[in-house]
Amino acid sequence: MTTDDDHLIDWEGGPPVPGARRPALLVLADGTTFEGEAVGWEPPGGVATGEVVFNTVLSGYQEVITDPSYAGQIIAFTCPHIGNYGVTPDDDESRRPHCRGIVVRDLARRPSSWRSALDLETFLIRHRVPGLTGVDTRRLTRHIREAGSMAAAFGTASEVTLKEAALAEPGTEGVDLVASVTTERPYSVGEGPLRVVAYDFGIKRTILRHLGRMATVEVVPATMAAAEVLARRPDGVFLSNGPGDPAAVAGAAEAIAGLLGAVPVFGICLGHQLLATALGGHTFKMKFGHHGGNHPVRRLETGAVEITSQNHNFAVADGSLTRADVTHVNLNDGVIEGLRCRDVPAFGVQYHPEAGPGPHDARYLFAEFARLMASPGSSEAAASRAGW
Repeated sequence: MTTDDDHLIDWEGGPPVPGARRPALLVLADGTTFEGEAVGWEPPGGVATGEVVFNTVLSGYQEVITDPSYAGQIIAFTCPHIGNYGVTPDDDESRRPHCRGIVVRDLARRPSSWRSALDLETFLIRHRVPGLTGVDTRRLTRHIREAGSMAAAFGTASEVTLKEAALAEPGTEGVDLVASVTTERPYSVGEGPLRVVAYDFGIKRTILRHLGRMATVEVVPATMAAAEVLARRPDGVFLSNGPGDPAAVAGAAEAIAGLLGAVPVFGICLGHQLLATALGGHTFKMKFGHHGGNHPVRRLETGAVEITSQNHNFAVADGSLTRADVTHVNLNDGVIEGLRCRDVPAFGVQYHPEAGPGPHDARYLFAEFARLMASPGSSEAAASRAGW
């Protein structure tokens, strides 16, 4: 088996620092055009495509860029200054970025931080991520809020070429993006007393760090069948975050359905949506999704409001759950943010309680997962290993 270290970005070598910037355009599928300058890696023909979304974080741009959940998407940052503290290996959320590119107002040329190991633009070049700077991201964000997330193309090619590429881009709905980010083979992390099998739908390193404190975690491919997971005799199963449309992830809901009632289950983000699907619920694509680090979520049990980190374009449809209760709701738009099954030990949340960096209000959910695994309804062996 491989270890977590095998899934980190290689920071050795790489191309020279960036040179002069060339004029470039961002063209949306509806024809709206934005001017800027090309940064990062230059794609073949000067054209990069994807579904453009905006993210409101003020810090944590490296964590966002290396989050596999952004596969298929172009990330437009609303914060005007990106790259000002550089990048460092400690902040990578996966081995490499999976996003299609980034769009910013001002990409800093000179990072200023004692932690910085590299400037952001060199990082983008090294990992073949194209970018655009000098864009009016305020105007872009307002347009996406009104028209919704949509396909786009950007680069140094002509406006006509970019428009054609944007119209040809399929977007994320109905596309199994998990297949492009999941691990090819199982690997183990952590040294905690419990045993957890974690489905890798696009799992983040910060999640593995949290799980690794409580359990020895075996990370498995998204395609693993329920019987194969149960044969590993886990104390619990974790369903990770990941990109794209939950309805397009082949076989995942069926596998989760085969686990329910046999072992405690905890899902985050896409894992939460897949859990809801396995319980008979439905999902839908939101107009422009939730992407940021300051979304207010009410915990219905206590009335407390948690500030949360989020990244998703799909959500669980209200009223579609018959076997589970809603536990959390988004105070901005009422979207379901959490659920708990009534008849089996299983729960999930739409947001990211691990959030590194980000708000820490919801980290109690990992402790809840540990308690669920070590509860009287779980195996005696699990309770013994957890010290209960």
